[in-house]
Amino acid sequence: MKRLVILGGGYGGINILNGLLENVPKDVRITVVDRNPYHSLKTEFYTIAAGTESDRHSRVDFPTHDQVDYVFDEIEKIDTENEQVILRGMTENLTYDYLVIGLGCEDNYHGIEGAEQFTESVQTFAKARSAGFAIGNLGAYKKVTVVGAGLSGIEVASEVRESRPDLNIRLLDRGETVLKAFDSKIQNYVENWFEKNDVEVIHGANVQYVEKDGVCNNGVCYMNDVTVWTAGVRPNYLVRELPFEKDPQEKVILNDFYQVPTHQNVYVVGDCAASEYSPSAQLAGQQGEKIADILSAVLNNRVPERPGEVKLKGALGSLGKNDGFGNMLQKPMTGVLPRLAKSGVLWLSKRH
Repeated sequence: MKRLVILGGGYGGINILNGLLENVPKDVRITVVDRNPYHSLKTEFYTIAAGTESDRHSRVDFPTHDQVDYVFDEIEKIDTENEQVILRGMTENLTYDYLVIGLGCEDNYHGIEGAEQFTESVQTFAKARSAGFAIGNLGAYKKVTVVGAGLSGIEVASEVRESRPDLNIRLLDRGETVLKAFDSKIQNYVENWFEKNDVEVIHGANVQYVEKDGVCNNGVCYMNDVTVWTAGVRPNYLVRELPFEKDPQEKVILNDFYQVPTHQNVYVVGDCAASEYSPSAQLAGQQGEKIADILSAVLNNRVPERPGEVKLKGALGSLGKNDGFGNMLQKPMTGVLPRLAKSGVLWLSKRH
């Protein structure tokens, strides 16, 4: 019996699983390990933080199959030397013949004092719930600061504004404009949206330290009641600890078949895999589809074909429920259309 273990049921892991279930050999047993008993739609965690959607909106049931087992637990260590995974709640270690690592990313606090201790996050379901609880319990006219003006920060700040018009919201942006990875048309549109909706944006931010009731930036300490951290990510710490060659972003360097060159029975997908592209659900999903094809060939004792290049279709973001932005058909677009497109992508994800 061949044992395949998939660590992480995110966008990459679930696409690998779904791809394999179409033609899984009878002598293969698949085990999926995740901390949650459902597939998490991480791109929607900002709605949980803002209190505009329930938990159920951001999760999908895992598929059932006679050859698939699920283990819902925390991973203590990945032991690639002995080909086993050590889990917190199990007395026996989980052994494997083939391993897929899709554990995603975690917040990068850049060594800033107090950032991890005194900020909320949207990187996991539990942290998004905590952020939603903290923001939802604020009284009128309280202050919320969002650190980081990338896609996550923009969606958190705009959704909180729509959810709680009574709150004072501040967005700290390290650059000269929000969404530096997007077209200037989109940047200007989002900046204007924040101005019209009374969200204070501070550019050139340089957070020096964070306290329980404030953020100190460029020598000025802003008092606030909740601070949400969206200022960068790094691969999961379990992956950073692995004895594999990594790129400057601490992601695992792979061969053309998404395998670790020194351990070719180990595959890495998503935010933990070195790539020319920035981390995204779309990237992880496409990589997952390609790894599924490769593993299907390997498990059926065939030589896998070299996978084609990843071709991203653009990026979409929301400004509340009725406005948005994105790169569609290689063109920058703003307003209702990209927001509807984002809702359509979510609808398809839930029914995949």
